[in-house]
Amino acid sequence: MRRTLIAGNWKMNGDLVTNAALLQAVRAGAQAHSAELVVCVPAPYLAQTQAALESSSVAWGAQDMSAHEAGAYTGEVAGRMLKDFACRYVILGHSERRSMHGESSADVAKKTKQALAHGLTPIVCVGETLAEREAGSTSHVVQEQLQPVLSEVLDQLKHIVIAYEPVWAIGTGKTATPEMAQEVHALIRQQLAAADSAAANVVRILYGGSMKPDNAVDLLAMPDIDGGLIGGAALKAADFLAIAQASQP
Repeated sequence: MRRTLIAGNWKMNGDLVTNAALLQAVRAGAQAHSAELVVCVPAPYLAQTQAALESSSVAWGAQDMSAHEAGAYTGEVAGRMLKDFACRYVILGHSERRSMHGESSADVAKKTKQALAHGLTPIVCVGETLAEREAGSTSHVVQEQLQPVLSEVLDQLKHIVIAYEPVWAIGTGKTATPEMAQEVHALIRQQLAAADSAAANVVRILYGGSMKPDNAVDLLAMPDIDGGLIGGAALKAADFLAIAQASQP
């Protein structure tokens, strides 16, 4: 059985004082939940997060990393640097990275390979825009985004996490219905099975489009939704923990 994963993406938010209170509250409340919890924080706060969460049940990670090992890549952060701060996870290919920074699916595949090489668990994001959904292209877009990753790390598929994030539902207050989300999650599971049937049974697929306490129960009840990649709700400990509570059997 796949253990539910609730991953918080803080995006470009936080400061030392606010972070301290948030991390303390998440740590204190985590023991009450069976789901695996992880917070993915801005790189400058990795040291603070490590200090706050060490020896707790909450994991932490980064929001991006370089496809390169080291070198003249000003502003980039390497996988080995993330490991220095005991990161376990890294978000890759988020729609904001794809749209604002021009990341291609091939770039995401290279980063995924680099993350795995450093013992990090990549949370690989895929998802369609509103125009693509309205054009009936959701399945084509999602499969095209994911395929380079599957090809690049075929022998390590069981070590990745996938997050389906319909771009039209991120930060808009709109959410795919549980049935809409399940349809795409099942499609992703089928694509995984075509590449590696054993991996398809263990890879966790998260929903990442405005999951909140009031819709989490219905979304997490779907058979192929194994957790959530949480944006705004991850900045409030009560909301983040309530989503984790929604996953309880």
